[in-house]
Amino acid sequence: MSSETIFKEARALPFAEQIELCRNLWDGILGSHELIPGEAELIDRRLQDHLENPDDVVSLAEVKAKLDAKYRK
Repeated sequence: MSSETIFKEARALPFAEQIELCRNLWDGILGSHELIPGEAELIDRRLQDHLENPDDVVSLAEVKAKLDAKYRK
């Protein structure tokens, strides 16, 4: 199953289950490797910002287009 399919299925879950899934994934990530100092706090702040502003996003297509424009001159 692709990550895109998994993401679509996760987004279809009720909000509380999405949060639980994120927390479980995050706990698994933290337990699987070492982060540099401050990295976990930065990620936590970004997650909290996203939860508070879920519509304030940039699509992957927009990011790719900006990177292509910047670096493929």
